Amino acid sequence: MKKKLISLAVAGVLAAPMVVSAQGTNVTLFGSVQAEYATVNKDGQSSQALIGDDTGRSRMGMHVTENLGGGLKAKAHVEYGFSTGSGALGVARERWVALANDSWGEVKFGRVQSPFKDFAGGMTIDPFAYTTLQAAGSGGTMTASANGLGSGAQSFVNSAVRYDSPRVEGFSFAGILMPGDSNRLDPANIIPGSDTFQGSASNSGGEDGEWDFQVAGKYEAQVAGHNLGAFGGYSRDNISTRQRTNLGLNNNEHVWRGGLMWGFQNFKLSGQYERVSNAVGAATCSNAAALGNPGTGSLDSRSHCNSAMNLGGDGHLWFASGQYDWGNTSIIAQGGMSDANATATALKHEVSTFTVGLIHNLSKRSSLFGGYQRGMVDDKAANPLRDHNTYSVGMRHNF
Repeated sequence: MKKKLISLAVAGVLAAPMVVSAQGTNVTLFGSVQAEYATVNKDGQSSQALIGDDTGRSRMGMHVTENLGGGLKAKAHVEYGFSTGSGALGVARERWVALANDSWGEVKFGRVQSPFKDFAGGMTIDPFAYTTLQAAGSGGTMTASANGLGSGAQSFVNSAVRYDSPRVEGFSFAGILMPGDSNRLDPANIIPGSDTFQGSASNSGGEDGEWDFQVAGKYEAQVAGHNLGAFGGYSRDNISTRQRTNLGLNNNEHVWRGGLMWGFQNFKLSGQYERVSNAVGAATCSNAAALGNPGTGSLDSRSHCNSAMNLGGDGHLWFASGQYDWGNTSIIAQGGMSDANATATALKHEVSTFTVGLIHNLSKRSSLFGGYQRGMVDDKAANPLRDHNTYSVGMRHNF
């Protein structure tokens, strides 16, 4: 009998979230593990199939909260990603410290997420975010600006300070500032010892003492059983002296975003529109914007940058999603379009996509998902982009 009681106690501990508390400090271990079988078929190349986690959903980390008194809290967060399809550990994700108070909000310092990614629109309105069927990289939900490298599911903002306000009468907002030389933390930014040019060696903006920044706000309310929401934001990514000299760029990147959300009973609708001017970093085809090699993050034959603008060019994107919840299963249909204007060195291209699929919740922590995505490219003869078909089925467990 005693052995059975001990076994039940151990099982109960393992089933609960791993939280350790000591003298007002809570330490929570958390994570998510995902694997999907996804086939990407591009016109003109053989089918590319993989079992793994292209979009970098799998992660584990530690979140620390300490009560300082008077409603003030100190926080720390460390998070790393890994690939379920290979032995690679992947790249580091969020890493920050913060001060928070329910009355005035939260301020983070370190490597954080962009508000365009996790606060106002972006991946928050895409049910297939962090799967091969996600809209980022294939028509909408861009996440600018992250030191010039801020588009896609796996991107985070280096050397930044971020503020998130409390929600007041349905309104809330978030903002982020990135010091001008933060792109020096980019591992690709290597200046040879013989180079006399003082500046960034990579295709990243925000140098020479200028600050990249992003602001976003949203309003949420419930009216007669209807869940209503509206959001908007602005992002600026500065160009550097080296980009002016070597790439011939003259203007900073600007991204404007606006969108709406509506929900009633089992139905949900959402959509957003983005206008991009003078694409520099986040809006161009960075590795983070596409499905890259899950071990290295580099582009490979499965990658596509359909939502990218031409370097130094303008364009716009839109995205719309509809969802119906039938018991534990969500039925999803969504689509989008990106329109990149021509520049002196690149031709105009337009890409449209639609996606259909299901998400079935086995429990609060485990789910199955699957679906189909079609991407259609105009001006295929003049651009490297190609039509593609993506099929995916996968499983996710959060802990």
